[in-house]
Amino acid sequence: MSPATQDSVLTREAADFVTGLERTFGPRRLQLLEARRARQREIDGGALPDFLPSTAHIRESEWTVAPIPADLQDRRVEITGPVDRKMIINALNSGANVFMADFEDSNSPTWQNTIEGQANLRDAARGAISYVSPEGKRYELSARPAVLLVRPRGWHLEEKHFPVDGRPISASLFDFGLYFFHNAKALTAEGTGPYFYLPKMESHLEARLWNDVFVAAQERLGVPRGTIRATVLIETILGAFEMDEILWELREHSAGLNCGRWDYIFSFIKKFRNRPDFVLPDRAQVTMERHFLSSYVDLLIATCHRRGIHAMGGMAAQIPIKNDPAANETALDRVRKDKLREVKAGHDGTWVAHPGLVPVAREIFDQYMPRPNQIDRKTTSKVTAADLLQVPSGEITADGLAWNIDVGLQYLAAWLRGNGCVPIYNLMEDAATAEICRAQVWQWMKHGARLADGRAVTVPLVREVVKQQCEKLASVVPQDALRQAADLYEQMMINPEFPEFLTLGAYELLA
Repeated sequence: MSPATQDSVLTREAADFVTGLERTFGPRRLQLLEARRARQREIDGGALPDFLPSTAHIRESEWTVAPIPADLQDRRVEITGPVDRKMIINALNSGANVFMADFEDSNSPTWQNTIEGQANLRDAARGAISYVSPEGKRYELSARPAVLLVRPRGWHLEEKHFPVDGRPISASLFDFGLYFFHNAKALTAEGTGPYFYLPKMESHLEARLWNDVFVAAQERLGVPRGTIRATVLIETILGAFEMDEILWELREHSAGLNCGRWDYIFSFIKKFRNRPDFVLPDRAQVTMERHFLSSYVDLLIATCHRRGIHAMGGMAAQIPIKNDPAANETALDRVRKDKLREVKAGHDGTWVAHPGLVPVAREIFDQYMPRPNQIDRKTTSKVTAADLLQVPSGEITADGLAWNIDVGLQYLAAWLRGNGCVPIYNLMEDAATAEICRAQVWQWMKHGARLADGRAVTVPLVREVVKQQCEKLASVVPQDALRQAADLYEQMMINPEFPEFLTLGAYELLA
């Protein structure tokens, strides 16, 4: 990264803007993180989550969010990926309706990735982004690129390279603030706007904080209130109980909710980690047809449509398999079935991780959703707390254990080298799927779960499987990165105390 790039992003005015956000809202963020820890202690003590009695009036009354901007009416196919320059161009040109540029789960937050990502998005927001590969191939925007949305990092993360008053700034405020400062007026001049995806919230109070940040940011720059629009990823089990309340808090800035399925499964494991009656089977068996996940989908769609806004579907993690036509067709068929389930359930759009899947998802949604969306398809949700908390049955297998450790090692080794979006065994893995992998192993070991072959999941067994997988991966993963990943990953799985996020510990190891 050149000094000129950093200077162009971190201008004095931009730095003052994000510093002001941190000084105003940083203390509330820390209070909300403490509230998360208090809630966890309640759950560990036996209290299961439920819909909040104090906000029943919000759930029971009739209201809608602000009208949908014209360029967000049709979101039938959205593609996601990190803020790499070539990736941004290819995603915007992919034929998807929306591209979510990601500073979070698919991005390794090196300082270079973070600052260059902001510079790349600044160029993209003005339609002026281009790229020439080392081989000399030139990439430029098409005449009709996708609508740009940006996902800042979650409330739990910090940016250590930009301290404010002696402590690291909130990564959420840093990512949001720089993008908004540099691009809000340019985007609105082009007939679009500063649009965001908000990750990993656990309560409507966290949504309220975002809304207050939006109001303050718009006032500071003289941008009309309500210009910002944000889609919230419902990817925590606690957030699922507060969907109406989250939409209410963001109602003048809302662009709907999204089923963030992988983080949601991780959250389910994490929040109930100390309860032996909440142990999940192999990751491959925890599909969207399981009752607790299908109930979450039904509740999200009913909630969004009642409030007049989009209910977005989840990620198809498959990627095209170029060298095996039969395997490729099997993968594409899985995508078709997943998207068919989503559109028939009532989703207004869906996610894919690869440009090659855009036509597949579009074909399904075009066939079953000929209009821009199906928000007018109203349903009355009868989903209860018991539905959202129903633990799926299934086996825990030796192959499932090995898969979790294998994928986690490969992903973490890549993340530590600056790559947060990694194709592994024909699936696009990101931080959310790696979190599931290590959380499952921790949970199985914590509660002495037994594999289908009768063996208990113990510390010695986990260490042995880590060793076996490292030997298997020795020829395909750089040794230094693999050794570093193995040390951290093993500690996260065998630590008696559950580490809240894989990326918190790993961030300290980034160059």
